[in-house]
Amino acid sequence: MKVLVDGASDASELPGFDPSEFPGDIFYAPDEESLREHLPGTEVLLGWNFRGRGLEFNWQYTDQLKWIHRCGAGVDALLFPALVESDVTLTNARGIFDHAMAEYVLGYMLYEVKRFAATVEAQKERRWGYKMTNMLAGQRAAVFGVGSIGREVASVLKAIGVEVIGVGRSERQDPMLGTIRAIVDAHEIVSTVDWVVGVLPLTPDSDNIFEAEFFAAMRPDARFINIGRGRAQDENALFNALQNGDIAGAMIDVFP
Repeated sequence: MKVLVDGASDASELPGFDPSEFPGDIFYAPDEESLREHLPGTEVLLGWNFRGRGLEFNWQYTDQLKWIHRCGAGVDALLFPALVESDVTLTNARGIFDHAMAEYVLGYMLYEVKRFAATVEAQKERRWGYKMTNMLAGQRAAVFGVGSIGREVASVLKAIGVEVIGVGRSERQDPMLGTIRAIVDAHEIVSTVDWVVGVLPLTPDSDNIFEAEFFAAMRPDARFINIGRGRAQDENALFNALQNGDIAGAMIDVFP
């Protein structure tokens, strides 16, 4: 069996990857040229490249491909027509990064409320100075997207005392989140929270859902976080909201 790793030069670039556990031969494609070279005869493709579209552009060289495993949760970048219409099995790593992303969100929130930027600047100047900071406990966050990552974000935030409102396609009861609010009530919801966390998948319904009216509905002291999909946010509207002081800040991990 021929296994091809797309997006890495060797096994050391993949955490926890042990080539000895795979039967057959393993090849690595750190760039599109090597991907094109090794695709013929490949039966299993391990997708470590989260940005490139090399597979779509070189699909004609996949003469024996049976299985693609994506080392991430999102597979929308791979859903090009030729793959969708083929018999190739596509799987993902749903759940693998849930807690890591939850810590990432928590880290940014702590960075803001504890004013770590000011601390670092003072450290550079070798200066100690007393400053007031806030606490996350008692604040409110709306998490848009209640899949595995959104639920883990909610769990971590609730554990330190943040009140979390889960927002999904429809209103329903949930054992962990209580009442999940419907996304049609988004403007009402964001007018009451300190943090908005976007963890939405890319669908026609989520395209540009975070737009000018959405940001206008947020409180001027609230902050926006997006770790879902870049196309969920209207970047011009977000830029204007930040420039005009309509919201206090943003942490953007994804872009259109």
